[in-house]
Amino acid sequence: MDTQQSTKRKKVSFWTLFNFFIPLGISASLVTISHVIINSTLARAADPAVVIASYSVAMSLFAVFERCAVILRQTCATLVRDRHSFKLVSQLTIFILSAILILSFIIAYSPIGELFFSRVMGVKDHMLAPTLSVYKVLMFVTIFSGIRCLFQGVIISNLRTKWLTIGMVIRLVVMAGLSWVIIQNNWVNHGYIGAYIFLAGMVIEALVSFIEGRQLVKKMPAKKEDHHIVNHIQVRKFYSPLLMASLIAVIIAPATNAVLGASGKAEIAVASYAVAASVLNLLLSFSTYFHQIVINFYDQDTKMVIRFSFIFSFVPSLLLIAIAFSPVGVWGLQHIMGVSGELLDQSLIALKFFIIFALCFPWLDFVNGVLMLKGQTKVLQFSQAGNVFVTIVVLLSLLFIMPNGGGVIGALAQSIGVMTEVIIAYIFMRKFLHQPIIGIRMKKRSHG
Repeated sequence: MDTQQSTKRKKVSFWTLFNFFIPLGISASLVTISHVIINSTLARAADPAVVIASYSVAMSLFAVFERCAVILRQTCATLVRDRHSFKLVSQLTIFILSAILILSFIIAYSPIGELFFSRVMGVKDHMLAPTLSVYKVLMFVTIFSGIRCLFQGVIISNLRTKWLTIGMVIRLVVMAGLSWVIIQNNWVNHGYIGAYIFLAGMVIEALVSFIEGRQLVKKMPAKKEDHHIVNHIQVRKFYSPLLMASLIAVIIAPATNAVLGASGKAEIAVASYAVAASVLNLLLSFSTYFHQIVINFYDQDTKMVIRFSFIFSFVPSLLLIAIAFSPVGVWGLQHIMGVSGELLDQSLIALKFFIIFALCFPWLDFVNGVLMLKGQTKVLQFSQAGNVFVTIVVLLSLLFIMPNGGGVIGALAQSIGVMTEVIIAYIFMRKFLHQPIIGIRMKKRSHG
């Protein structure tokens, strides 16, 4: 107990947090370059519309399954402190990835897949075969993504975050090199070319994470005395609510696009929202690891973690304000993204309303980090459900009030939705704030 108290009293410097966080932020931001490489490669096809469309539709299903794999990173980073707990999380990983692979094979190689893409995703008959061909490759990307995230969790909890940036840089170099070879040989004739580029990059990143992560696992004690993750039930209780929250969140994007598609000037509404959302996601990518700062340092030096988070939480919103209200934004949208005319005007308006989202999101990730640290991941289901409910209500209300609102409808609805999620999560966080961290709480239960 004295050791635990001394650990809690140990202060964390600003530069320790900076050196931990910046590589995570950079690696998250670099992810967007992966998709730029793929889309720019596919754009050189003889029929780019069909090729890019088949890739994009297959990616939408891939994104759902990858959510199940990505949250293994938070699970591992929070729960793994010895080889025994790593074994438990690894076994969960094998189960999850096996289930995804089996389900993916059913979709890819049975009539169920054709029915799903045609009836649910609205894919036309002439696009079914190309889309399924892309998905037959992307389903393996999910598996390597899960392996990557498992070992990245170990790397993060051991504060070796530079390896995430190193792995991402190597991945991008491989993808860019493969893209160059494909373009030079004029092989861009199908959407699965993009999927193969993506798969090659993910395999490389997973390999880098595995090599570094495996070395760190070998250095862990077999069983740490003050760490009480001892069975599969504890791991599942942490992971399952995260999984449910992630799957609930999937509803927001199609609901937003459906409402925008029913509004006046639907094409402009959908396109302006998509442009504004892409800019927002790029700026927020740097903030998607705030929860890891909380998980790894909150219990040591709460004040410094809050101070550090406060400083960096305003970076996305300040950048978004600069883009939305200055000539820099107009220039960037015109010359970098190729947006002009009415679409440019509508995109800039949507960006102004996304500022609320940019202000709230870093703190949502912070609060979620505290809830993960306290083992209260079930709260994330309720807060995410609140987000979805409010977003849909606001979407429908705005469609009725301002049917020609364009991309603003989606931007404002999602901003109010994420604000609601922050409020719900914060209320629960205050309730659980003074509980001990997950390992200590389990210790007390085991002796109770």
